Amino acid sequence: MTRLAKGSTIRRDAGLYGFERALARQGLHPVAGVDEAGRGACAGPLVAAAVILDRPIAGLADSKLLTEKRREACFDLIIDRAVDVSVVVIPAAECDRMGLHVANIAALRRALARLAVRPGYILTDGFPVDGLGAPGLAMWKGDRVAASISAASVIAKVTRDRMMLRLHEEHPVYDFATHKGYSTPVHQRALELHGPCPEHRRRYVNVRAAMEGRPA
Repeated sequence: MTRLAKGSTIRRDAGLYGFERALARQGLHPVAGVDEAGRGACAGPLVAAAVILDRPIAGLADSKLLTEKRREACFDLIIDRAVDVSVVVIPAAECDRMGLHVANIAALRRALARLAVRPGYILTDGFPVDGLGAPGLAMWKGDRVAASISAASVIAKVTRDRMMLRLHEEHPVYDFATHKGYSTPVHQRALELHGPCPEHRRRYVNVRAAMEGRPA
């Protein structure tokens, strides 16, 4: 990953679109933001999204800071108005086979590779991702400070939540509709009572404990 070009200093009051505007002034556009959802869950898929924006999205923010209704509204606006959007789904079994961090990196790379528009610069949330084919920057809490990452977080989160609602219909005893596969007390009790289903990630300590019939 690379640093921002000289002269691209971002003012603290630049707002959510400050990074994209500064990069555009340097000729580093279009800017793609990439983020994932489901990294911390012990059940369900890992979902990554990449988004290129060229105009503001009303009400956009980090998906974790939005209500479900607001996320859904932002999702529709992003799909309708973004220059390009791509989504990649890594099933639970593949997360187990690859290991979560490797699967996470692979998902981010695949999402970027599937963009029809080639980005001139890439912003990633949290940790750097090499081999993306364009210069980029890893940003701490990027989904709160860069619009393209915020948009990617919304696309990934809403896509995954919808998938978990469908999985709830297949495996209602785990209440995936409520906790979306994260290790809440309710989910943990269901896991201990019923054992894991095919959507659980076997590498997780609490899932392995349930498989062996012991407390996590």
